[in-house]
Amino acid sequence: MESMGSLRRTHSCNDLGKENVGEEVVLMGWVLRRRDHGGVIFIDLRDRYGITQVVFNPEIGAEVHAKAHQLRSEWVLAVKGEVTLRPGDMANPKLATGDIEILVSELRILNTSETPPFPLDEDIEVSDSLRLQYRYLDLRRPEMAAKLIARHKAVQAVRTYLNDNNFLEIETPMLTRSTPEGARDYLVPSRVNAGRFYALPQSPQLFKQLLMIAGMERYYQIVKCFRDEDLRADRQPEFTQIDMELSFVDEEQIIAVTEGMISLLFKETRGLDVAPPFKRITFDQAMARFGTDRPDMRFGFEIVDLTGIAAGCGFKVFRDIADKGGIVRAINAKNCAGFSRKDLDDLTDFAVQLGAKGLAWVKMKADGEWQSPIAKFFSDEERTAIAGALDAGEGDLLFFGADKPAVVRQVLGELRSELARRLDLLKKDEFDFVWVTDFPLVEYDEKEKRFQALHHPFTAPKEEDEGRLETDPASVYSRAYDLVLNGIEIGGGSIRIHRKDIQMKVLQALSIEEEEAKDKFGFLLRALELGAPPHGGIAFGLDRLLMIITGSSSIRDVIAFPKTQKATCPLTEAPAAVARKQLTELFLRPDWKEKD
Repeated sequence: MESMGSLRRTHSCNDLGKENVGEEVVLMGWVLRRRDHGGVIFIDLRDRYGITQVVFNPEIGAEVHAKAHQLRSEWVLAVKGEVTLRPGDMANPKLATGDIEILVSELRILNTSETPPFPLDEDIEVSDSLRLQYRYLDLRRPEMAAKLIARHKAVQAVRTYLNDNNFLEIETPMLTRSTPEGARDYLVPSRVNAGRFYALPQSPQLFKQLLMIAGMERYYQIVKCFRDEDLRADRQPEFTQIDMELSFVDEEQIIAVTEGMISLLFKETRGLDVAPPFKRITFDQAMARFGTDRPDMRFGFEIVDLTGIAAGCGFKVFRDIADKGGIVRAINAKNCAGFSRKDLDDLTDFAVQLGAKGLAWVKMKADGEWQSPIAKFFSDEERTAIAGALDAGEGDLLFFGADKPAVVRQVLGELRSELARRLDLLKKDEFDFVWVTDFPLVEYDEKEKRFQALHHPFTAPKEEDEGRLETDPASVYSRAYDLVLNGIEIGGGSIRIHRKDIQMKVLQALSIEEEEAKDKFGFLLRALELGAPPHGGIAFGLDRLLMIITGSSSIRDVIAFPKTQKATCPLTEAPAAVARKQLTELFLRPDWKEKD
């Protein structure tokens, strides 16, 4: 190996063009490809910024050319040479540096490399476990490097925007106490307080409220959060939030600040104009029209309520469900009557897996005729009424859901998304934002036999609903709002409770009695008695947002060193066993076994 010596890099591998012809330059980077063309050796030299072709010609430097014969993939080089134009037919318009090449006069091999476990210059399928085991190699790939660069730009855009809008960036503790009403905490045993545990924060929720009570008025933090929950493509045990809180504001002011930040973020990372105001829909409207509080509005197939028609129809299955308090709803898959019987069977299986007992369908033929196993059960008037409600015509395909409201919403909500996937309607370069507002404050948990907060226990109820907190909490709506992008919730927030009496009523509605409330939230309850201002905020999942911006299929692609779906790190082999001494210092049993 050689040192750089007196060589100093003058340019990156993405800097040079026709205007630099004739200059002597020094480049440093990795060997991406090596090609030997009749004695002349070509190397694609890669660094973080791009690729430049460098040429070793025996007529210019025989010694350097001979040395270049040993170069292999991912060796680390420093080269010095003259910028020259490529021959006209050899230019590469796909590269920013595709008009030029470097005729090398000096070569230094800064380091060698073993053969990488997977190629870095080809778009090939590599297992996630192998990519994560050698993440530092995976990140050398231009596609992956671009995603980390986009992350950097996003973070800088957020900081610039919030700083310019009088926010203060303030850090909150990583070691705090475990509180109920959330996902499972990651616990940290305390060595100096035997038998006691810290919890890693699921969010800085209570601390940012305390900062509002402290008079900071506008706070933000780009912060790590932790949740010990089952993972999927858009979840990680540790993730990053754009977290903010504001005093003396209402929902409209928070939404306006948020839309400005998101617009700047998209401009800086993708060069796209996503102009506010974004669309809005209430929770009840979202559930009725799309079957979910995270509606993807890039396509149609909206859900239509047919319960009124079904209640008196000739089809006994629909009529009985409507009579027993269930619902009958349907979607119109426009121009999909050409679906084969296999397609329909596959979609029926899909619905059954989601909890449906089956999936009724109708193909619309000419003159309003129905092709369907259930067609014979409906009168001409009922068919006309259903077609009118669904705006259905020749060539359309109707799907029906009839069951308990929760089942119908889930089945038809997922079905419309499945149809969009099959019909290739989900375009990654289309960004459709919608605010979902006016959520219920609580939902009933059948397993726990009590109400749970739909967002969190510190969400303010609508002022006009406060009188029903003690008598009918299920009817109370909250001042919460989520921002949804392409069917994915990217951020959520609310106006917070700033009065102790209201906070206690909400906790009691959640079956958290006064003694438990004081034990878990005593510090917050005390703070609410000492001049707490009206305040609210919002938090965005930075990883999830970047997954959408970069067109990635998983948030793992936009995190430098992520975990697997089993919450492990193939690179460092974490989590790992620790020494017996470390366990005993923490008053933990060193002989623990899973069966215990």
